[in-house]
Amino acid sequence: MKHTPTIRAELDRYIQQEGMSLTQFGHIAGMNRGIVSAIVAGNKSMSVNQLDLITEAMGLPEGHFYDLFIENYIIDHPPNMRRIEPFLFRCAELDKLDSIRRVVGAIMDNLLYSPKLFEIAEELLSQGRHAAALLLYEGVAEAEKYQHSERLAICQYRIFTIQIGDDQSRNIGTAAVFEAFVERLDELDQLDALKDLANVYRSLRKWDKVEDVARTMRAKAEIQYTLEHQQQSRIRDESSKKLSRPLFVYIAYADLLCSGSCEAKGDYHQALQYTYAYANLDWVKETDEDTRHWISLFKSWAEGNTYIYKLLSGDVSVLNDYVQYIIASSDKVDKEMIVKLLNVMFAANQYKLDVSDIIKRFETIIASFVQQPSTDMYTKQVIPEQYARLSYELAYYYLHQGSYEDGFKYLMYSLESYHTLNNETYYLNCVGMFEHFRTHAIPETKEKYSKFIEKVWLDNVEKNGTANHCS
Repeated sequence: MKHTPTIRAELDRYIQQEGMSLTQFGHIAGMNRGIVSAIVAGNKSMSVNQLDLITEAMGLPEGHFYDLFIENYIIDHPPNMRRIEPFLFRCAELDKLDSIRRVVGAIMDNLLYSPKLFEIAEELLSQGRHAAALLLYEGVAEAEKYQHSERLAICQYRIFTIQIGDDQSRNIGTAAVFEAFVERLDELDQLDALKDLANVYRSLRKWDKVEDVARTMRAKAEIQYTLEHQQQSRIRDESSKKLSRPLFVYIAYADLLCSGSCEAKGDYHQALQYTYAYANLDWVKETDEDTRHWISLFKSWAEGNTYIYKLLSGDVSVLNDYVQYIIASSDKVDKEMIVKLLNVMFAANQYKLDVSDIIKRFETIIASFVQQPSTDMYTKQVIPEQYARLSYELAYYYLHQGSYEDGFKYLMYSLESYHTLNNETYYLNCVGMFEHFRTHAIPETKEKYSKFIEKVWLDNVEKNGTANHCS
């Protein structure tokens, strides 16, 4: 039978090898002799703080004994959350994810530990330790998968927000899994969950799903809004604190999402009807500053979208008005600026308009767009996809204008972005456009393109395990 070493045996061996007394080692470690003696004798378990002191005193790297700690004091003993909780937090600090995974696997056979692990996961999430929190949420979700509890639904919501990333192909599956749990959330939590889900489907251009989720969000928000204004103000204040936005915003945002879906399908008339709906918010009863802020935003969005739906319908006479609208809002680079400029490029490429002066006017803003880390699902998902499309449309415009240097610059950015996003359709569109204009590319651009394509190929070989017969 394999003998599992113990931390106390390692400590005893070290003290003897170094010729130290227990008192001497205790002085180095910052612990009294009695505690060191009890640990070596096996008469006392140790905390993770004591383990860290011992590890440092022995000159070993942080976390060196964590696997043994799990064996000696967690797997071989009845779970003790007073010992486990600080150990999990310490593992998270040191990014010891395998250790966290082992602890979760060792104790989650017992559902009694689910509430505490969930609390720890929530605290880790608030600290920004997402990878560590994810392991705990997954453990709790797996243990409670047959319980149909609200805690299970919250775990799935947290897993969804953590796992959504650059890979759009993976995001489709992540969103589909979470969608089945939305109805189990608290009625108010459902609204933010539906908003986030809609934004992910929007980034994936799954417009039927966007409409379905938006309509569900609108119906639920209308019910909650009616209930709020039938309740006492104290209850309204408490419920409002749970939401990331004022309640009426979810109703108006649903209309905005549906207008965007209609636009993508080319139904500009219906898109306008939804736009007129979220532009008219006279029914909103609140008058506080936050409400006025959101109403102002929706009115501004409606003004711009009214221009663009007319423009995309073929009424090119509104282009100058739309540009003036953009200029009026261009004093700061906000996340809506991308879609405003993207709309200009859609219209330019569809109706063969000369917008070179417009592009030049906003070239500094276009160059400043970068993907910033964010916990907001819109910024994480919609913005990167929109900027990749903006680059694609700019490439199309410049290449067809004969401005090949600018065209290939934006095309390469779009190509690389869509590879990162794992959006096969637009990635292949970029490849096709490059091949169509290949003869106009300078040697340096061709070399950069070839190296990138080869890198994608080799990455796929490694990822999929397919054979690579290159010598």
